[in-house]
Amino acid sequence: MKQETIKKITGGSFLTTPINEANIFSREDFTDEHKEIESMVQGFCKEAVAPVKDQLEKKDKELTFSLLKKAGELGLMGVEVPEEYGGMELDKITGAIVAESSSYSECSSFVVTWSTNLGIGSLPIVWFGTPAQKEKYLPRLIDGTCIGAYGLTEPSAGSDALSAKTTAVLSDDGKHYILNGEKVFITNGGWADVYTVFAKVDGEKFTAFIVERDTPGFTQGPEYDKMGMRGSSTTALIFQNAKVPVENLLYEVGKGHHIAFNVLNMGRFKMAASLLGGLKLTTSASIEYIMERRQFGKPIAQFDTTIGKVADMIVGTFSADCMTYRTVGMIQDAVDELDKTDPNYYIMKGKAMEKYAIETSMAKVYCSEMNGKVIDSGLQMMGGYGFIEEYTMARLYRDCRIDRIWEGTNEINRQIITGYIMKKSLMEELPVQQSIRDIEKFMSNGELEDKNDTLLPESNVVETAKRLALFLLDEGLCEFAQDLKHQQQIADILANIFMDIYVAESTILRARKMLAISSKDKCVEYIAKIFVAEMSQRMIPDAEKALKAIYNGDLSPVIHEKLNSFRDRMYLATNTLGLKTKVAEYAYSKNAYPY
Repeated sequence: MKQETIKKITGGSFLTTPINEANIFSREDFTDEHKEIESMVQGFCKEAVAPVKDQLEKKDKELTFSLLKKAGELGLMGVEVPEEYGGMELDKITGAIVAESSSYSECSSFVVTWSTNLGIGSLPIVWFGTPAQKEKYLPRLIDGTCIGAYGLTEPSAGSDALSAKTTAVLSDDGKHYILNGEKVFITNGGWADVYTVFAKVDGEKFTAFIVERDTPGFTQGPEYDKMGMRGSSTTALIFQNAKVPVENLLYEVGKGHHIAFNVLNMGRFKMAASLLGGLKLTTSASIEYIMERRQFGKPIAQFDTTIGKVADMIVGTFSADCMTYRTVGMIQDAVDELDKTDPNYYIMKGKAMEKYAIETSMAKVYCSEMNGKVIDSGLQMMGGYGFIEEYTMARLYRDCRIDRIWEGTNEINRQIITGYIMKKSLMEELPVQQSIRDIEKFMSNGELEDKNDTLLPESNVVETAKRLALFLLDEGLCEFAQDLKHQQQIADILANIFMDIYVAESTILRARKMLAISSKDKCVEYIAKIFVAEMSQRMIPDAEKALKAIYNGDLSPVIHEKLNSFRDRMYLATNTLGLKTKVAEYAYSKNAYPY
């Protein structure tokens, strides 16, 4: 399905493309089919899963599998699997909608079991499997009769996955690969029947294999006693001369990194979408609670500090929605350009998604950290009740902590964000160098002009912020060259600034779109104004911190002057506290997250 609303761009181009030339995909662009699937998935989760969430949290395998089979009957286990193998082969946007809607199960443990099978448990075979492998495994993975898992992490190889120690050696008769080693923290580890496992052939060539549960020499360790996600299975995988048939080699020897990285890119935006659903539910549940809870003779919703917390939850959730579906929309646009009849279609699809590794990492980092903040605020507003396991918030608080660790830690994803932008700049995949040369001209007279745009000041701040980010990148590269990637604290600051710009621009663009549909919905305008004003307030101090690190605290008068010019242009006289009151009052009128 072609998304005509999206301008054809490449990853990272938000830094060099003017905001008034950008057009993004958002949920307002959902088709009727998208909306029907959203309603169907939410209905399944609310009616079949949420009522038994407490039982699922006790690691009830039989109940979990019965619900997975029901999901399979609805086609929800094969959303992106080709129809010839029993799947639905729907677009990436639908995949994100299913991920977001899965949160309505109110059970993170069930969601992670389901989404692991739907994503990393089956997609390696969908994308890289032979026809025979697809025919053998995919029908069972999508009808719920078995589930998949993904074995990448090792005791000494977490974020540095390519340093894996698990080995694979071809047997003397050439019929098997003999695997030895251990994988840890494997979701679905104790329940899966089919595993994608990575090992080094002859100790050197990083390669993927399909491993079945009953493989001789392959066992699963005991269940981990986890802080959260207690209803899901997580174990180690142990290989002691495990005999894997040669026909279970996945893709090609030495090309396992293609599988690993493409699957992780997909997993990151799917995870962001799932967290987005949780953000909305937590915000709505918190609003419902504070409207009822009374202290000092009135609902605590009326206290000013509570109003501020609610507004922050809504601003964070709305902005997460904007950047998540913008990212998914760009990926969909790239996939739509591919020829489905090409024998290398799925390989090309992986490359298309890799173009947006910057944005998928941003979505993962932003949504996981925002989810933690929103849940923390929700628990705080519940007071002592939020700390009691009888109430959902305590479980959400435990469950959400893993989000900043899996699918690549947020530290690693920040390095990916800055690293890829550096690479695209140095390889001239983006016109970064030209944009850097044009900074002075922009700072002298470059301003957007549109009297009908109520968010014009905010748009100009975003454009100035782009020049600030490029200025910092240039200063860092001039001082450290490619070694900038080893200055991780500076790279983290750059990643945060890049991410703030992407989220701010996404929020403005969606708000504009919604205001064009209904000019009466002023709340979206207030949300965008709040986000950009607060972004500008934190960005200048962060930039100064980075510059002091680059020049060891010795900032020249020229650098000070440039920093002050950015500060002056990014100043907004926005009464954020007043706008937050209006945002919270609008949500109170809906008794829920309003979008």
